[in-house]
Amino acid sequence: MFPRTDARNFARTASNEGFNQLQNVSQQDSNVTVITEFLLVGGLQTLQGFCTELSVPHFSLRFTTFIVGVVCLPLVSLTSCVFISCFFHFEDATKTHCKVPNYLPSISASISLTPERYIWRFCIGLHCAPRFMVAVAYFSFYRGRFAKHCLETLLSYLSLVCAFSENIGLLLLTYVSSNETYSIHKKGFIVFISCSLFHMMITCWLWKAIKMYSLSHEELKSYRWKKRLFISSIILYAAAAGCFWWHNKYCEQGIYTLFALCEYLVVFCNMAFHLTAFWDFGSKAVMIASPPEDKYF
Repeated sequence: MFPRTDARNFARTASNEGFNQLQNVSQQDSNVTVITEFLLVGGLQTLQGFCTELSVPHFSLRFTTFIVGVVCLPLVSLTSCVFISCFFHFEDATKTHCKVPNYLPSISASISLTPERYIWRFCIGLHCAPRFMVAVAYFSFYRGRFAKHCLETLLSYLSLVCAFSENIGLLLLTYVSSNETYSIHKKGFIVFISCSLFHMMITCWLWKAIKMYSLSHEELKSYRWKKRLFISSIILYAAAAGCFWWHNKYCEQGIYTLFALCEYLVVFCNMAFHLTAFWDFGSKAVMIASPPEDKYF
């Protein structure tokens, strides 16, 4: 069975005591190692044991600020690319293979033009590295919660694989545009969407199990929004796939515009889903600290 200790108070206590130990260790000149406090949610003893090996932290950023910045990168870049495509490259961005009128560019069309592609690639390059770190943080969190539950532990590993695959698919469709090598771009998009939906589904399953043993207001809010966004993503993805099939089959006016709109909403739901980490790790921080002298290489 799960411990009934309030998870948020437990994490805050561990965080405060660990940080006090960090302040009591002498500062050393060293190479800088990035550590994330929110990875250490497995227990107070683990956190204290880890912190005693570190010197005074050089930099600390609240996780809430960190995750908002990470999610804003693709949001701002996608909005910018669509805006530039509509106002400066409308004909190139909205043309279709069957020459029917279209009024919105698809995401693939928006990020394949110049300078849109450079804006998108720059922001996604900055966005993806923290996404890998957040995926590992969730995996560590799940392992701490489900240490004695085989099914949930297995799903935790599967969630990590899906999160990594989703990120790799995003990188692939970003750096191989549709007008360069369409087949690779298409495969990257399929990997991104499929792994994203599987990751959402597994995450909702795990948080449903967490909800059964936790009364934290933030965790309950996070679970509810995860479930809403997952259901919305399924509906919007089905609508986008249907519009895409209908357009290729019958080439009717305005259908590709509906596809592009549904595609935007699917991506926005994906961003919002990842933003729920705001509640999951709201009391944590991302820290940069120095390793002890005997750890130097």
